[in-house]
Amino acid sequence: MNIQRWIARREPNWQRLDTLLQKVEKKGLKSLNAIEIRELASLYRSVTADLARSRTQEISNTLSQNLQSLTTRAYGQIYQGSRRQEWQAVKHFYLWGLPRVIRQTFLYTALSTALFLLGAVIAWWYAWQDPTFMSLIVPEHLISKVRDDHELWMGSIVGVEPLASSNIMTNNISVSLTAVAGGITAGLSTVFLLIFNGLLIGAIGTLVAQNNLAYPFWAFVFPHGSLELPAIFFAGGGGFLIAKGLVFPGKYRRVDALKLYASQAMQLVCGIIPMLVIAGIIEGFISPNPVIPGIFKYFFGIVLFIGLVVYCNRRQETREKSS
Repeated sequence: MNIQRWIARREPNWQRLDTLLQKVEKKGLKSLNAIEIRELASLYRSVTADLARSRTQEISNTLSQNLQSLTTRAYGQIYQGSRRQEWQAVKHFYLWGLPRVIRQTFLYTALSTALFLLGAVIAWWYAWQDPTFMSLIVPEHLISKVRDDHELWMGSIVGVEPLASSNIMTNNISVSLTAVAGGITAGLSTVFLLIFNGLLIGAIGTLVAQNNLAYPFWAFVFPHGSLELPAIFFAGGGGFLIAKGLVFPGKYRRVDALKLYASQAMQLVCGIIPMLVIAGIIEGFISPNPVIPGIFKYFFGIVLFIGLVVYCNRRQETREKSS
């Protein structure tokens, strides 16, 4: 191989790659147009091959080092730049995409919330009218602790906060995913889960009210419930989205409707899981903490819920108008 002729033939590619890299290093990958991006990738592969040849032929240590530096820079910009774009996409989703999906699916979330509240009202009514109704919903040991000992059961969390928090997260995420997956039963299991959980909270709320423990009970619920309950309602909405695609595809083919609505449901899941992780930490470390005054817990829960409402109404005006 004529080394000088080979270098003369390949050097324009090296210089061009260096020029593109300088541009990217100064202004970022977005400064390149589509043709330049494809050129950058092609030149990277070409120069990598040149580097391998220079080492195999033992042409020049200086040349090999220069080509190595060039390929390292190109690798960093192409692959790390791609990772940066992925992280930017994640950031954009949580800043703007998730709130938009929550607003777009509001009616499904509202239906989910209504079914939960229906269960709570039914339980409240029957628990006041018929004392035996309580035992059908609430575990007997909880009834005994509240009625006989006049105590709440949350004190068992104190001292084992990390374990309790982990178990709470796992359980809540499991319940929420079950509510979403319930869409494949045409939403029937989602309806059952929402009404049953409503019955449970309604019955327990009545139990503590009958025994003058409502204030500390709701002080426990407010901090984490401000995120946990909306997350469950979003999950129920996700289940109903899947059910709609399955049962009422409308103008779409059923398979296309399922893809569309399941995609929205999965986006909701991406919001639900972080909410439940945060709620689990709060329920493990803040809600049962006897040192924190009840009034602060109420305030904390209200502020957290207001923050959630504000977040859900975030709008990126220019993009939402164009979409």
